[in-house]
Amino acid sequence: MARVITGGHYDVDCYVEDPLGNTIYRETKKQYDSFTYRAEVKGVYQFCFSNEFSTFSHKTVYFDFQVGDEPPILPDMGNRVTALTQMESACVTIHEALKTVIDSQTHYRLREAQDRARAEDLNSRVSYWSIGETIALFVVSFSQVMLLKSFFTEKRPINRPVHS
Repeated sequence: MARVITGGHYDVDCYVEDPLGNTIYRETKKQYDSFTYRAEVKGVYQFCFSNEFSTFSHKTVYFDFQVGDEPPILPDMGNRVTALTQMESACVTIHEALKTVIDSQTHYRLREAQDRARAEDLNSRVSYWSIGETIALFVVSFSQVMLLKSFFTEKRPINRPVHS
């Protein structure tokens, strides 16, 4: 799972390559996506998030991947013939509920990161606007003082001596 949290139009390019260099996944300008793949070749898989099409906006990307299958909660659960005891059944139920909580927490963390970035951007815009208004207020105030001062100053004619 990958999701763009902040930046631009919330989209990036992404690709995944196997150890042999074959591209097994490629998407362009995606905000979020999920990709499932069962590895057939052992080795190092590479993935890349690209922002080449948007050079002016920086982006933050969240990604999560799982390697391997989740082990069973009870060691002998895979080849069990008898029914689960009440304690084992409660453990399985709690385990499933905890997986749901983990997914919800991940979702809320992503939303919190998006909202924090949006709030910080709004805060910087408000700060710049306030600085601009303050400068405009000082310029207008200074201009008014100079204009009022010119109304109340007396302009005297300049007397020049006459040479004969």
